[in-house]
Amino acid sequence: MTTKTLTIQKVDGKPGQVYYPLKLNTIPTPQPQPGELQIRILSAALNHRDFFLRQHLYPSPSFTTPLLADGTGLVVALGPNTSQSWLGKRVLLTPGRGWDASPSGPEERYAILGGTSGGVALAVLQFAVALGMNVWVSSGSKEKIEKARGMGAKGGVCYKDEGWEKELKGLLPKERGWFDCIVDGAGGNVVSKAVKLLKPGGVIVQYGMTVSPKMDWSMAAVLNNIELRGTTMGSRQEFRDMVAFVREKQITPVVSRVVKGGLENIEAIDGLFEDIRKGGGDGGE
Repeated sequence: MTTKTLTIQKVDGKPGQVYYPLKLNTIPTPQPQPGELQIRILSAALNHRDFFLRQHLYPSPSFTTPLLADGTGLVVALGPNTSQSWLGKRVLLTPGRGWDASPSGPEERYAILGGTSGGVALAVLQFAVALGMNVWVSSGSKEKIEKARGMGAKGGVCYKDEGWEKELKGLLPKERGWFDCIVDGAGGNVVSKAVKLLKPGGVIVQYGMTVSPKMDWSMAAVLNNIELRGTTMGSRQEFRDMVAFVREKQITPVVSRVVKGGLENIEAIDGLFEDIRKGGGDGGE
């Protein structure tokens, strides 16, 4: 038996300038080992990580490891010493491996969410609203700010506007003119903006750095006891808790566009990458 995988093909080019083409491969179907499951993929999500890999913006990109990380599937075969209860179950796929548990993240009341078009940002917005938090957003598109308001955000500002942080602070209640945390995936000058917006001891949660792989840290942030907390995915326990929370709150993920036809429809898949390149769409692809 064989299966299809989607990888990137190596071509010459410098990081940030190269754009590796997609390659469809046919390989022998791997057999599950002890304690493992064989899963038929039913749907897979395209992440900015995959887009960055095609531009060599991640170190040491693999040209043999399949693209796409998150998804859903059906358990179709079991390895030795694996519980029969798994067979036929629908499962969620997460790229975290060997990470069993870790401390919980911050629980805050007033939050700023940077960017409202990526899947992570929209999921954060949905989770925060479901927790009863007051969320304001920044975006490069006024249309996307309105969409975020429709999803429960209190309001937002366009980060392309000069002095947007002053405008954002002006949206807060007079008796409560500061934020508890900022959740951001861009980086750039977020620290210099944060010291004007966060309470003393406030938290910046950084899940990505799409503007630049480096950020400045200022003495003003030190004097305000600002905490910068990096985050990537999470432990398996956190993933279980998240799935239970989504089920409890009946949260539906935001999906911008779906293409069908499997991996053979490589032209349409390439079109999803173009959506990301142009900054179009909302949520997962």
